Amino acid sequence: MRFPVLPLAIALALGLSGCERRPDDVPVVVSAIGDVPESLDPTRRPLVFPDAVQLAATAQGLVRFDAGGGIEPGLAERWIVTDNGRSYIFRLRSATWPDGDRVTAEQVAASLRAAVSPRTRSGLAPFVAVIDEIVVMTPQVIEVRLKQPRPDLLKLFAQPEFAILRRPGIVGSGPFRLESGLLRPVQDPMVLEDEDAVPPDAAENVRLIGERAALALARFAARESDLILGGTYRDWPLLAHAAVAPANLRIDPAVGLFGFAIVSETGFTAEPRNRAALAMAIDRAALTALFRSDWATVETLLPAQLDSAALPSVPAWAALPLAERQTTARNRVAAWRAANPDADGVIRVALTRSPGAVLLWSRIARDLSAIGLRPQWVDPRADADLRLIDSVAPYDSARWYLVTACPNCSDELDALLTAARDAPTLAERGQRIAEADLAISEAARYIPIAQPLRWSVAALRLRAFQTNPRAWHPLTHLREP
Repeated sequence: MRFPVLPLAIALALGLSGCERRPDDVPVVVSAIGDVPESLDPTRRPLVFPDAVQLAATAQGLVRFDAGGGIEPGLAERWIVTDNGRSYIFRLRSATWPDGDRVTAEQVAASLRAAVSPRTRSGLAPFVAVIDEIVVMTPQVIEVRLKQPRPDLLKLFAQPEFAILRRPGIVGSGPFRLESGLLRPVQDPMVLEDEDAVPPDAAENVRLIGERAALALARFAARESDLILGGTYRDWPLLAHAAVAPANLRIDPAVGLFGFAIVSETGFTAEPRNRAALAMAIDRAALTALFRSDWATVETLLPAQLDSAALPSVPAWAALPLAERQTTARNRVAAWRAANPDADGVIRVALTRSPGAVLLWSRIARDLSAIGLRPQWVDPRADADLRLIDSVAPYDSARWYLVTACPNCSDELDALLTAARDAPTLAERGQRIAEADLAISEAARYIPIAQPLRWSVAALRLRAFQTNPRAWHPLTHLREP
C-alpha cells in the first residue's frame, strides 16, 4: 500500500523559505483538504469539507461562527430566546441574492424548513427534530418554535447545513459571492447605494481550492497559497515530509469524538464484557504518540458533563493499570476461544485508506493481536466490527456524543436516547442523558481514544486566524481589517 509523500525539494523549500508566504495585497488563496465539491445542497447529501467551506462562504445562515468559534450575526442582525428556550425570534437584516433581489422572510423560513425536514440527507437533521414550526411574523422577523427547550440551538444554526439558500440554483446571500473563480465580499445593500463607497480591494478576495493534502502542502511550499484547512489524523504524517515551520502550523483544541464504535453484535463482540476487552487492549498513549507527543488520550465517551445531569460515566476498566487491563483482555479472549473453538477470532476494523490510517492501524493491529484476536482492515463501506468515528462536535450537547458514538445501538439504548430527545424539561433531559451515558458505557459500545486531531497551516499575514474548539475557520476572519 503506497501513499503520496512530498518530494525532498518541497520539504526543503518549506524549511528554507521562512514563515511569510505571499504579499499582503493579493487575494488569499485557501486549500480545503478533501474532494472537489460536487453539490452544495446539504439536503441532498452530507457535505464533504470543501463543500462546507464554500457553502458557508457563499450562503450564510441566520447566525455564523466567528474566528474564535463563537456566534455572530449572519442574516439575522439580532435575536432573542424566550419561553425558557422554546422560542427563538430573529430580526433579519437587509440582504440580497446574487441577482439583486431582496432576501425575504418567507424565503428564509422556506430554506430553514427544508434544512430541518426529516427527509434531508444532512447528518444534523436528527438534532433539530425538536423544531415544531418556523413562522414568518413580519417581513423582517421569523420565529423558530420548539417542542422542548433547547438553549444551545444557535451553534447548530451556525453550521453550513443550515445556510439560507434559494432554490433552484442553490444560491446564498454571502458573505462572499463566487465570481470568475474568486470569492468576493458582498457589500451591504446600504453601502452599494452610497456613490462615495469604496469597493473592496483585491486583498479581501479569496480563491478557494478543494484538493488532497499532499497537493495543498506542495502549493503552500511553492508560495502559491496562504492557508490549508481541514487537516486531520489522516494526513498528519505528510507534515513530517513538508517540514512546516512551527509558526505556520496551527492545532485546534477540537472537542468531539475520536474512537471506535462497536457496530457488530456477533462473534467476539456479542457480549459487553468482550467489547470492554477491546477497549482495555489498546495502549492509547502509544497510539497518540505516533502522531503528536501532546495529543492527550481520553477514556470516557463524554468530554465533560455538558447538559447531562451527571459527570461522564467512567468505565470500570479505567481504574486499572494498562498491563492489568491487557492481561484481563487476554484472559477474556482465551475464555471466549475455549467456549467457541471453531471461531476465527477476526475483528474487522473499518478505516479509510490514508497515511494516518496506516499509523493508527499499526497500533490497533498490534494491541488486538497481543490479546489473541485477528484484526483485519476493511473498507469503510464493508461490514465491520469496529468503525472509526472522527468528528468534531457541532454543538455542546451530550446527546450528540451519545447518538454519534452508538450508530448501531440496541432498541433499549435507542429508547433511552429518544427519551432524552423528547424530555419536556431541561432537568428531565439531563437525567435521561445521564442514564443513556451510563447504559452505553456499561454496554461498551464505544472505545474512546482521544479528542479529534485538527490542524491547519496558515501564513503569518493571516493575522486574524484563530484556533478554536469547533475547528472551524470562516473565510471572513482571516485578515485584520
